[in-house]
Amino acid sequence: MKTVKHILQTKTPVVYAVSQDASVLDALQIMMEKNISALLIIENEALIGIFTERDYARKIILHGRSSKDTLIHEVMTRSPRTVTQEERIESCMELMTNNHFRHLPVVENNTVIGMLSIGDLVKSIIEDQKQTINHLQSYINS
Repeated sequence: MKTVKHILQTKTPVVYAVSQDASVLDALQIMMEKNISALLIIENEALIGIFTERDYARKIILHGRSSKDTLIHEVMTRSPRTVTQEERIESCMELMTNNHFRHLPVVENNTVIGMLSIGDLVKSIIEDQKQTINHLQSYINS
């Protein structure tokens, strides 16, 4: 079974983060520039939260708040669920599906080493299924 480590090996090892005192507007600008939909909130090398497009929609837009005047710590999701490199892909998919979130920080020894998206997991599962189909077709044809 594939693990988180397999996915991280195929991704660029960059983690995008801001401090809790950044404005929501600053966070959104980074998200736009990097074409990502979530940012980690890290203070003193420790993960303290995550800010996503869903947080923006539900906690800023729907409440008529100003992105420029609102700080990340006011609207971030605190203490997000995390996984280690050894977690199985299927377990991550189940965790994300059951808890209705789309991003999963990867932490080793209290340090963030990566971030998984639901898209990363789906891509990995599809690749595995393609390999299985190819093996089965080869077996049938031989």
